[in-house]
Amino acid sequence: MADLYDTPLRTLDGEDSSLGAFQDQLLLVVNVASRCGLTPQYAGLERLQQRYEQRGFTVLGFPCNQFAGQEPGSAEEIRTFCATTYGVTFPMFERTEVNGPGRHPLYAELTRTADAAGEAGDIQWNFEKFLVSPGGEDVLRFRPRTEPEDAELLAAIEARLPR
Repeated sequence: MADLYDTPLRTLDGEDSSLGAFQDQLLLVVNVASRCGLTPQYAGLERLQQRYEQRGFTVLGFPCNQFAGQEPGSAEEIRTFCATTYGVTFPMFERTEVNGPGRHPLYAELTRTADAAGEAGDIQWNFEKFLVSPGGEDVLRFRPRTEPEDAELLAAIEARLPR
C-alpha cells in the first residue's frame, strides 16, 4: 500500500496533492456525501479529528456523487455545507469516483482490502471507511453503517495511533 502515498490527488480547493504529506499519520479515508441519510456521520468524523489529531491521526474526506446523486454540489457548496453544518476541519478532496471504470487509483488500491466479513471489492455506499496505518502497512475496512465512534473502530484507532 506504500504506493498509495504517491497517488495524485486534488484538494477541494483544486490544489495538487497526495497522501505523501500524511504518510506518518494514521488515516481514516472516507467517501462522503452531503445529502445522504448517513451524512450526520460528519459530526462523529469531526469529533474523531478533534480527539486524535494531536496524536498523529487525521480524517480525509472524499466527496462522491456515485450513490443516488447525493453529492451534486460544487466544491464551494460542499466546503460551505461541511463547514457551516458540521464544523469540518479535516482535509477534503475533490469529488472522487470510488467504483466503476472511472474509479480513482486511490480507491482501486483501497477496495482490495476486505472488511471484517472477508469481503473486498466495490464501495457499498457513502461513508465507507478505511483506516490506514502510518506507512500504509495495515489497512482496515469499515462499512458505511459503522458509525465513526463505534467501539470497534475506536479500538482500532487507539491500537494504531503513532503517538
